[in-house]
Amino acid sequence: MSYGYSQSLVRVNKEASIKSLGVALGRMCIAQGISVQTIADTFGVSRMTVYNWFKGHTHPNVAITPAILRYINTHKK
Repeated sequence: MSYGYSQSLVRVNKEASIKSLGVALGRMCIAQGISVQTIADTFGVSRMTVYNWFKGHTHPNVAITPAILRYINTHKK
């Protein structure tokens, strides 16, 4: 497990719908070891907001959706 992600978060993220942009971002971050703090700082949100995105409990605001898509496209391996 990378960057301190809990087994619980990894499990919830894997079970959540990949159709959610936040879940897709979470899968990429977990796989690449990108920290929640890095994502929070990048998009100007709290770590709790990022955790909720990764779990599929909430969705990113439409105003930052394009920035998240760009981030995913530039960081995917």
